[in-house]
Amino acid sequence: MPSRGRSISSPQCSRGKMRTIISRMPSGQIRSFGPSIVAIAILIAYFSIVNPLFLSYENAGNIGRQSSVLLMVSLAETVIILIGSIDLSIGALVTLTGILSALTVDALGIVGSMAVAVVTGAVVGLINGVIVTQLRVPSFLVTLGMLSILSGIANQISQGQSIIFENQILPNMMNGSLFLHVPNVIWFAVLTTVIFTLIAFRTRLGRYLYALGGGEIVASNAGVPVTFYKIVAFVISGGVCGLAGVMLTGQVGAGTPTAGSGLLLNAIAAVVMGGTALSGGVGGPHRTFLGVLVIAILTNGMDVTQVNSFTQDIVKGIVIILAVSLTIDRSKYLFIK
Repeated sequence: MPSRGRSISSPQCSRGKMRTIISRMPSGQIRSFGPSIVAIAILIAYFSIVNPLFLSYENAGNIGRQSSVLLMVSLAETVIILIGSIDLSIGALVTLTGILSALTVDALGIVGSMAVAVVTGAVVGLINGVIVTQLRVPSFLVTLGMLSILSGIANQISQGQSIIFENQILPNMMNGSLFLHVPNVIWFAVLTTVIFTLIAFRTRLGRYLYALGGGEIVASNAGVPVTFYKIVAFVISGGVCGLAGVMLTGQVGAGTPTAGSGLLLNAIAAVVMGGTALSGGVGGPHRTFLGVLVIAILTNGMDVTQVNSFTQDIVKGIVIILAVSLTIDRSKYLFIK
């Protein structure tokens, strides 16, 4: 007896549904900034009352510098979450590429070391994507294993020690300012956000990534090369993590084996807090930008008010649970595992 799902997943119906999703995507995705903006306003008001120094120009600069690398990593995670997957290796990848850039910057210069980091990140993303699509292993398990591999390689290369380099052009470029006295790392992160947002809403790549998150079967029946674009998403994410590793090394002035610790939790918190659903197909870089602001203000505010790191982890964990509960599309899951 024909199943109900067969007629729904026919090519004609799938293409029609695909066109409907794509045609509504820009207007539907650009709305709903309200919750994040309200959260930002509440946090600023609270922390400024508790400690007036929170509103100082110097502290605002600290928030910007501290959140620039987080924004880059969160954008990388956004690409993966949009297609309905997840990448747990991003923090370890930032650590490894940061160490590689520190090792190569003296010999290859900034451009060369940046190329090494970005290519390494892209290759790791390619490996993740191929394993997920060709071996059909859940992205959670693949990237969890990759996290361990990358952490081991980073510690093996660095021998658990910070990598110091003589070339000061990289730190000067990352910590310096070319425009409006705003640190360059902030401009890099904002520019990347703008580029990602344009890609999301103005290109075929962006539309296809949203389509994958909305349903791979529907997207496939509508003619979307699902495997190819899933791999592309992982490659893009890895490349951006590589760039984030260079930025972090430039900020710190050394490649350290603990540089990426904490980035994974904060990135996922920022993505879901911004409104990008872990079930995929909803959200985007513009929302992640606001989510990063929420997490950055929350983290900085707790630092300024001298909240200990253990309590901060508890608060961030609660934020993730609440944000996921509010954004997940339960209609995509018949069973809770």
